[in-house]
Amino acid sequence: MHLIDPKGHSRRAFLQRSSALALAGTAMPFALNLSAMSEAAAQSATDYKALVCVFLFGGNDYANTVITYDDDSYNKYSTIRVPQASGGVAIAKDAALAATLLSPTVPLAGGRQYALHPQMTQLAGLFNTEGNVAVQLNVGPLVVPLSRALYNNSNKKLYPQPPKLFSHNDQQSTWQSSSPEGSTIGWGGNIGDLVLNQNSNSLFTCMSVSGNAVFLSGDSALQYQVSTGGAVRISSVSSASSASLFGSSTVKSAMQLLTQQARGHKLENEYNKVTKRAVDAEGSVTTAIQSAYPAGTFPTTGLGNQLAMVARLIRGRGTLGSKRQVFFVSMGGFDLHDNLIANQPGLMKQLSDAMAAFHRQMALEGMGDKVTAFTASDFGRTLASNGDGSDHGWGNHHFVVGGAVKGKAIYGSPQVVSIDNTSTSAGYEGHVGQGRLIPTTSVDQYGATLAKWFGVPDADMPGILPNLKNFGGSLVVNGTTYNYPKDVGFMMPA
Repeated sequence: MHLIDPKGHSRRAFLQRSSALALAGTAMPFALNLSAMSEAAAQSATDYKALVCVFLFGGNDYANTVITYDDDSYNKYSTIRVPQASGGVAIAKDAALAATLLSPTVPLAGGRQYALHPQMTQLAGLFNTEGNVAVQLNVGPLVVPLSRALYNNSNKKLYPQPPKLFSHNDQQSTWQSSSPEGSTIGWGGNIGDLVLNQNSNSLFTCMSVSGNAVFLSGDSALQYQVSTGGAVRISSVSSASSASLFGSSTVKSAMQLLTQQARGHKLENEYNKVTKRAVDAEGSVTTAIQSAYPAGTFPTTGLGNQLAMVARLIRGRGTLGSKRQVFFVSMGGFDLHDNLIANQPGLMKQLSDAMAAFHRQMALEGMGDKVTAFTASDFGRTLASNGDGSDHGWGNHHFVVGGAVKGKAIYGSPQVVSIDNTSTSAGYEGHVGQGRLIPTTSVDQYGATLAKWFGVPDADMPGILPNLKNFGGSLVVNGTTYNYPKDVGFMMPA
């Protein structure tokens, strides 16, 4: 599927931009999209806003994260997954689960209820007490709305599917780019240059605190990557790293001059310009992040440390000079074919504690309604257990956290709890076998809702979210109507 190219960028130009980011791996396409959002949104921005993507690599298990709780649905879930006492992976319906029961302002139809994993007490509290969390049910890549009958339809031109479903690398790419892995059509970089001259320093518009997950803005606008300890330095020329090089301050001064002074030869000069820009950028970031937060502000976990750095960068936004910023952080370890009960609790606690601490710190700094964090993942997993875990799936449940979130609410269509493959049975149309959910909210809808709040004009949406044009209507399945609005409603007006 070809995407709108608002500036007429060539395929060659896109490949030039992409080749510079070869280390980005499968995280790059989504970074392109987020970068496009930030640059497009900054066109007319007079305030500050930030989006923070928390990517859960490996494919988080949806059924043990947002757990169906009403008696009828829970009993079906428990029967399918088998209670732990009997060697299964169903979370017990006990006092710990009752403590994370979600109490939305508007109860769900049919008496449906959900609770979070028992280790997610912080996010559950933020949902129930402060109302700054929304749960979006069953999100995943879609080209067009699908039921099981349409998924099985042989006319793939009329009912196209995301490519190579259930594969980690392919679904990370598809989730993040809304196009097949290996696509040579750029839909993020093409927009990245639109407002470069509107930002006092666009270099810090898109920032990753997650290793080689990089953010690309365009031909001129560049991504910037930091570690949990701060800016990445070029030690041989950075004044902050050491006053000497090889034990000599003279050698250090000579290296600084050699690598940063203007040159007559074009290639030499370009190299030195890049080096100087890197050194200057490191100095700006070091100044912006100031001191670390006091101990106890953020949990000392991988995600907690990443979000602490994001908070410091936002706190120093004036020094960095950006009106719109997009951040990328991540966690791994979610590919739990085995040891789901043993390993998922720690992951859930880390996610819950870190996201709640991040939001509360932003609120303390008066930025609670200016910063929105949201989760993403390769895919969901099967409802059916393989004995000790679950296998690769499709749709997944996700969290959106922030003061501008229409929280204390559950969005989307609650799924019928079923792995039944009988076409006349309830729930058959909602999955494609083993309880692999067919998404009822597309990644494009999810992203468009965030982008609209962020300030992206409607006219720029097609260049950022290429499949959004296929949504906005409804799909009737066995007498039940499923709506697919472009804006699914979990954000306040921009």
